[in-house]
Amino acid sequence: MAARRHGKRPPKALRMSVELPLWRAITGYRILTLVYTLCQVALSYRRYEHPLGAVAYMGALTVWMALTWRRTTSPERCTRQFLIVDLAFAVGGILLTSLVDSHARIMGGAPTLPSIWTAGAVLGFAIKGGWRWAAVASSVVAVANLVERQQLARDTLRNVVLVWVAGVAIGYVVEVARASERTLARALQIEAATRERERLARDIHDSVLQVLAMVQRRGTAIGGEAAELGRMAGEQEAALRTLVAGGLVRPAGAAAVAPYVPAPATGAHDAAGPAVAPARSVPPPAADGSCDVRALLAPFAGAGVTFSEPGAPVELPAAAAAELAAAVSAALDNVRVHAGDGAHAWILVEDEPHAVLVTVRDDGPGIPEGRLADAEREGRLGVALSIRGRLRDLGGTAAWVSVPGQGTEVELTVPKGAAPEGGRRGKSRS
Repeated sequence: MAARRHGKRPPKALRMSVELPLWRAITGYRILTLVYTLCQVALSYRRYEHPLGAVAYMGALTVWMALTWRRTTSPERCTRQFLIVDLAFAVGGILLTSLVDSHARIMGGAPTLPSIWTAGAVLGFAIKGGWRWAAVASSVVAVANLVERQQLARDTLRNVVLVWVAGVAIGYVVEVARASERTLARALQIEAATRERERLARDIHDSVLQVLAMVQRRGTAIGGEAAELGRMAGEQEAALRTLVAGGLVRPAGAAAVAPYVPAPATGAHDAAGPAVAPARSVPPPAADGSCDVRALLAPFAGAGVTFSEPGAPVELPAAAAAELAAAVSAALDNVRVHAGDGAHAWILVEDEPHAVLVTVRDDGPGIPEGRLADAEREGRLGVALSIRGRLRDLGGTAAWVSVPGQGTEVELTVPKGAAPEGGRRGKSRS
């Protein structure tokens, strides 16, 4: 309503379909063949026994085309009733040929009044209804040609077979294309739902699951009543991991969750696992909506983390920078949990011409071969969702290089100008 008050029309929804090029092609075919048929009748005017009859038919056909040429530009306009009348014009012209032309010319192979324009009517049935409709329309045209010629001549048989084969083949291709288009649309819907589910699962992993894991470890270490509380937290953590990994988190109706950006690291972490700190605010974006990645990653530096950065700002869109920082936080959490208290981590930021590269390296024991796949099957989604999933949604990549006993290196690459898909969907809803 607001757009209308300001004199602006809402943008029209584009209809993407494999049929649209075919409809445009058949429209062009019908126009070109009409021009060809008009020229052919004009050149043969004096050879007809009743030339005025031929002129009358071509005039009616031209008027019909002028009034209905837009009908074949889209499937919505090309109705079944239009196709039937269009085919009637073609069949009527074929049968009228025997009345306006001489028998000798007809037996000599003279073309019918509509000539090759007839194929356009058959192709309309093929595109609209598939190969079955095309077979019926082709058969009707074939009967009309046999009645007009009054014998099964070689050239008549050839033309009938060509029209029949072309119509059926194009109709079959259209049916296959429609089925493929439906499959692709369904696949895109599933992919969008899966990405939304994974985004919500990342937020759960970054908050609830880590808190439950910390409560379980601390309760077990303290003992007494706290141990029972830790046991219950462990059971809830396992149940929630199973729920998330099983794909039962439904995106429909779920509240939008802001990208997780961890608190500044202090360097002091509990022996039982990483400390859970409150989320901090993201630095305000620049006038163009970008954010300096260094400002988000610098707070991770501490006694056990060395941060190296270039001297110039490393800018990404604010939402993409926040997601990258969350992925780095998840990588550091893995270092603290799996590499031990004595492990040291290094963060290196590199500003490439077309991408931002962040490397997180540690001197821990490394990751045994196949451990990442096993963790994902067990519902531990730190790598699968919090790191790899985030980078994938940004159009980037996450790569691991690990040698047992020599530490682990995680390389995160984000193309410049990237924006998380969840953020784009959230903006479109607001």
